[in-house]
Order: sequence, then C-alpha cells, then structure tokens
Amino acid sequence: MAKPRVRVPKKPVKTGEAFQIKALIPHKMESGQRKDKKTGETIPRMIINKFVCTYNGEEVFSVNFEPAISANPYLSFHTVATESGTLEFTWTDDEGKVYQKTATIKVE
Repeated sequence: MAKPRVRVPKKPVKTGEAFQIKALIPHKMESGQRKDKKTGETIPRMIINKFVCTYNGEEVFSVNFEPAISANPYLSFHTVATESGTLEFTWTDDEGKVYQKTATIKVE
C-alpha cells in the first residue's frame, strides 16, 4: 500500500499569508501502454487519477491525472492561511482505492 507524504509549514503562518504545500505518493503509475515482456500482453492501466486537498473541509486544490503522469506523482502548490485547522489530502486510483493523509496548520 502506498504511504503518502505531505509537508506543510511547521511554524505558525500569519493570517492572509500564502504558504506552500508539498504532497507525494509512491505509486508505479502504469499507463496501460506497456506490454509484459514474458507474455506479450498489455499491462493494464493503473494510475492515481485524482488528487484533492481540503483546508478545514473546503477544497483548495484538485487535479485529475492522465496516463502520461510520471511514477510517484509529486505536487507543490500554495494556499492562503485563513485559520488554524486541518488539511486533508486524498488520492484515488483506477481501482477506486483511496489513500488519505492529514496535516495540521497553525495560523496566528
């Protein structure tokens, strides 16, 4: 099972200040275009196809991935600090498996 990793500021962020969020999930991201060398059969597509980040329940960033995305997709994005709370990160793959991670942010 993939173990997502996230990074948010450890120190308090000032209200109204933009801060950086980094997220990575280890995943092979099989495109569905390669063939198995032993059997010659196409290896089925298996990618992370959706990522969503919420901040205290409000969506602040989302992306739909396509087969051309690299393995172990890494994201870096910013949002504005409004209040202390929880960031929830959700990745969904082609089989419907959901991987989640949470982080807290302190706002002054």
